Amino acid sequence: MGTDTTAEPGAMPSGLRETKKRETRRLISDRATQLFIEQGFERTTIAEIADAARVAKKTVTNYFPRKEDMALDHQEEFVQGLAQVVATREPGESALAALRRSFLTAVAAQDPVAGFAGPEFSRMIAESPTLSVCLRGLHDRREDALASALAETTGAAADDVTPHAAAALLGGVHRVLFGRIQDLTLAGRTNPEVASVVEMEAIRAFDLLEPSLGEYART
Repeated sequence: MGTDTTAEPGAMPSGLRETKKRETRRLISDRATQLFIEQGFERTTIAEIADAARVAKKTVTNYFPRKEDMALDHQEEFVQGLAQVVATREPGESALAALRRSFLTAVAAQDPVAGFAGPEFSRMIAESPTLSVCLRGLHDRREDALASALAETTGAAADDVTPHAAAALLGGVHRVLFGRIQDLTLAGRTNPEVASVVEMEAIRAFDLLEPSLGEYART
């Protein structure tokens, strides 16, 4: 590949610009989350976040139009997670089996996206009405994305309620288990202790769906 000679002298190459943007975004998110934990989400201002990250207020709002996006900075990964598991499930594997396997793997890894975010972060969300509402919205969006993936993989008609009902059941189990992880964390249990409890509870919860969804969306 040839060298790009169109850039102005002294201009930063595009790859470095993207790296710099990612670093700035991460810095703002990290500083904001630290402030949210220390003094509460609602009480923290954009000006305080900008000062902590040593950037302009406009830079903060350019990267994060909503303040809650700084605290919940992995939203798309969370929203698309269940749909992605269904889309990439193994040959012969049902949607239920794939989602159960994926969740138990996340529990074993104590994955923050699954809820293992630690007591300070969990308390930050629990004590903020804004973040609590935002989290419920993310669960709803995740369920919608799962329904779309199930409809696509089963070839369901646009007016078929089946993938939506299945997504409600499967997403509901994930929502309950996410809340369970948060509750145990806030009760003072360590991540390994939470993982040990939730692993057994997850197996029982997914088993409840086996009679109705055990063969659904099997590849």
